[in-house]
Amino acid sequence: MNKVVLKLGGTIMALFLIVLLPLGYVANQIFTNFYYSQVQEDIEDLSHKFALTITSLEDEDFTSMFKTLADLTNKEILIIDPDGKVIVNSGVQNPTLSKEDIKQLSGGKPLQKRFDNSNRGSSYLGSGHPIIQSNTFKGVFFVLAPINDIQEPVGKIRDLLLLSAVGALFLALGFTFVLSKKMSDPLLEMEQATREISKGNLDTRVDISSGDELGSLGKAINDLAFETNRYRSNRREFFANVSHELRTPISYLKGYSQVLKQGLYQTEQERLQYLNIIENETDRMVRLINDLFELSKMEEGKIELQMSNLNLAEVLETSFFKVKIEIEKKGLTLKGQIDNGVPDIEADGIRMEQIFTNLLANALRYTKKGSIHVDVWHEEDHVHVIIEDTGVGIPEGELPLIFERFHRVEKSRSRDLGGTGLGLAIVKNLVELQHGEISVSSQVGTGTRFELRFPVAGKEAT
Repeated sequence: MNKVVLKLGGTIMALFLIVLLPLGYVANQIFTNFYYSQVQEDIEDLSHKFALTITSLEDEDFTSMFKTLADLTNKEILIIDPDGKVIVNSGVQNPTLSKEDIKQLSGGKPLQKRFDNSNRGSSYLGSGHPIIQSNTFKGVFFVLAPINDIQEPVGKIRDLLLLSAVGALFLALGFTFVLSKKMSDPLLEMEQATREISKGNLDTRVDISSGDELGSLGKAINDLAFETNRYRSNRREFFANVSHELRTPISYLKGYSQVLKQGLYQTEQERLQYLNIIENETDRMVRLINDLFELSKMEEGKIELQMSNLNLAEVLETSFFKVKIEIEKKGLTLKGQIDNGVPDIEADGIRMEQIFTNLLANALRYTKKGSIHVDVWHEEDHVHVIIEDTGVGIPEGELPLIFERFHRVEKSRSRDLGGTGLGLAIVKNLVELQHGEISVSSQVGTGTRFELRFPVAGKEAT
């Protein structure tokens, strides 16, 4: 048996005994006191009635009748005169009354007294009432019940209570074992699962369907395994992507530098072309490293934001200016519609400009003809920004992944389009760090729409 079952079982049994033992003691006392009280009431009632029926202590017929009543009622009877002399005795050995007893009885008060028979080792519980005739104390009538006869049914009751307690104890043992197993088995299963997860078996899952705390713990372990597996997969993919992204420009750098070193070019124009390729690939590596460094700082929470009240119209104007030349070069149209009176938001101006510049550059990269449209308006406590293009669009199955690092919809054209695959991941992190939200919708061949939502300055993000 495992330690968990023993601990749980021992705790439950200890609690059970803590409750059962005092309860059994109280029940025994209640039954004992109740039975003694019943016997006491019976002999008091009989002694009182018999005392009232006696008309003469010298009448032998009366005394004979009371001896017969003693046999019929299984009680003992004593009739004692005012001097303490026993007149009638149905079988009690050496009964005596003290002067204080006689004094109490002569005053008309009943007496409760215990009589011990040392010769036979028996005792009696007695109740005596004074015999009063013509307002004169004539003696006392005692009815006695053997204490052994009282203790016998009390003992039987005690035995029944003990038997019930033993039965309850065995029942509790069975219940405790079942309950402990039911509670410990999931814990042991979770322990085994966590050991497997620690060994790297991240496909391990705990099969616990209960809705209690154990079920929540099992779900948490499953979530941990899933997230750890996801993290490991993302880490592998991340290193593979970084290796791939670095390998290509490094290959270009090495190849064209060797061409230049060995003089394997024909004209000065060809040499300059090779130098331009080396420069472009160097820029690509610098951008990639900078983006990786930036994204790493964001995910670790180490990026510092200079938060202040910000007018989005001014930030967008700066972002428009940065991409204006490229838009004109591709023959596209940039349309902006900013409502009047849009309230300020609390954000970092440089980081907000980075968000819009990245989104505009992304739209520019994937739009061959048509336009890029930017809308800004506010609704209740939030400012909304829409950046929409008429580009190639994104397949529906790719939409949940576009904010992942290194994810590209068109991998075959990624180098020609110039992206590092980190831009949208950076945008999402920057938006969320500034209490905003970003969502995307798209249709292949029609275009893509990004919607950003920021709380108005002074309002809590919801």
